Amino acid sequence: MLKSDIGGGKTTFVKGLAKGLGSKDVVNSPTFMVERVYACRNGLLLHHYDFYRLQEAGILARELSEVINDNKAVIAVEWGDIVSGVLPIEHIEVTIERKADSEDARAITVNYPEKFNYLFKDIS
Repeated sequence: MLKSDIGGGKTTFVKGLAKGLGSKDVVNSPTFMVERVYACRNGLLLHHYDFYRLQEAGILARELSEVINDNKAVIAVEWGDIVSGVLPIEHIEVTIERKADSEDARAITVNYPEKFNYLFKDIS
């Protein structure tokens, strides 16, 4: 789940994630579409959700719960509080905060359960 203020850098983060996963697709905010899907290497699909405009998740919560069980899916969720009951208890949370001294600089905090240590072992 991605957390930040409006314009905080969530979609920019997903652009980097997509590139890192080998996608050649153009990444855009899914704000008005709610979901965009990007093809990545090794048959992976990056599902990018933005629930900002929703008052209730409804059918999209069911769709998300199906995607969660797909082992070829990487899921990035913006404004995910509305679907928090659908997300696995153990998930990665990325918080992006603007630094006070710069319009462009961000501080990124990644919180993850111990089972995901292997993903972050080479990052310092």
